[in-house]
Amino acid sequence: MKVKFCGFTNQQDVDDAVNLGVDALGFIFYDKSPRYVSADVVQELVYFLPPFVTTVGVFVNHDLDFVNKVVKQCNLDFVQLHGDESPDYCMKVKGKIIKAVRVSSAADLTQIAKYQGLVSSIILDTKIDGVYGGTGKSFDWGIALSAKQYDVPIILSGGVAAENLSKAIDIVNPYAIDLVSSIEAEPGKKDYNKMKEILDHVR
Repeated sequence: MKVKFCGFTNQQDVDDAVNLGVDALGFIFYDKSPRYVSADVVQELVYFLPPFVTTVGVFVNHDLDFVNKVVKQCNLDFVQLHGDESPDYCMKVKGKIIKAVRVSSAADLTQIAKYQGLVSSIILDTKIDGVYGGTGKSFDWGIALSAKQYDVPIILSGGVAAENLSKAIDIVNPYAIDLVSSIEAEPGKKDYNKMKEILDHVR
């Protein structure tokens, strides 16, 4: 199972996560997030990354031209669309896409069908009105099983932490997990020991 840590803002945390063996690093370009980081900063953070570490830019209802500009500037591997972006919007993104679907009930999963063939994977996150990720709250993971019928790799997010990781794996067995708040000392600053605990558990 792959592991993505998200919300990086500084070089030390990036270096620590890479040295611990994380698969993917997420950078949040949504300026209302406490983990917001600029394209200029991310360009520097990813410049010396070793091979085989995946970079993901997180966007929320951004102007399409802005997304494509940042993808090019930061040489991002994936674009994570965490807002209300349409399938038509996805078709115009110049990069591989991870599309977030916010979940509170099984009915929310029907959105996935619209994005089949357009996205590389679906990330399931907890639906909270007016909030786009990073809540630290989980949803009923039993619902996530139904997402597998769409034959798109599933990334599980929303409240995944060391204390419930085994449960998440047992219930969902996702392609990957995505963690933010549960590996932080504070928003935008990672906790080395928490990152290590997660990766030791998965490995």
